Amino acid sequence: MTSGQATKEVIQTDHAPQAIGPYSQAIVANGMVYTAGQIPIDPQTGQVAGSDIVVQAEQVMNNLSALLDASGSSLSHVVKTTCFLANLDDFPAFNEVYGRSFPSAPPARSTVQVAKLPLGVLVEVECVALVKG
Repeated sequence: MTSGQATKEVIQTDHAPQAIGPYSQAIVANGMVYTAGQIPIDPQTGQVAGSDIVVQAEQVMNNLSALLDASGSSLSHVVKTTCFLANLDDFPAFNEVYGRSFPSAPPARSTVQVAKLPLGVLVEVECVALVKG
């Protein structure tokens, strides 16, 4: 590949929920990882993990971590997240789980309440990260 040419690699791992539509679990492009939004699906069972925000947020962060690992990155390399909550009243509990995932130098973040999430889940998170170098 010549210098300056754009690169793009589709990432697929069995350690995160499989894509259920025309999208990739993650894309690595020019030293960055872009994940699809992760909902609290347990990749082993294919079922929604738990019914409360804490259990669901923990599963989402586990799914993101698995995607990042498969992409040559990690949670410590995340530079931006976008977080979608079905109810902003869940923000304090979500924030506690989220904070454990980013104990130092947390990424930039946007958090919004949405009208509805797939499968009626309570949380979805996507991120952009640096590939380890």
